[in-house]
Amino acid sequence: QVHLVESGGGLVQPGGSLRLSCAASGTIASINVMGWYRQAPGKQRGLVALISSGGGTNYADSVKGRFTISRDNAKNTVYLQMNSLKPEDTAVYYCRLTGGSGYWGQGTQVTVSS
Repeated sequence: QVHLVESGGGLVQPGGSLRLSCAASGTIASINVMGWYRQAPGKQRGLVALISSGGGTNYADSVKGRFTISRDNAKNTVYLQMNSLKPEDTAVYYCRLTGGSGYWGQGTQVTVSS
């Protein structure tokens, strides 16, 4: 079993920055993919960014150039640096780990508003 704990969400003004963190614990496959998804009210959950244990990354077009995903394999932690935030980035952000099985975190709210 794997447990994911997210942190770093909050309220920020348009143009501001936030950094999300997600720490994984438990029995974790050495080869895995960690990532971030988001779900806005009335919308489906969608991909934000992924990073493999080898460092390969993938981003949604809507966040390319503004968000950066990174990870610390020694700490089993993934980060999402979000810059130039827009009101449309407002959502609950969920961490996911896929390695054998898939696991979700509980989500953290990000609100971009003036």
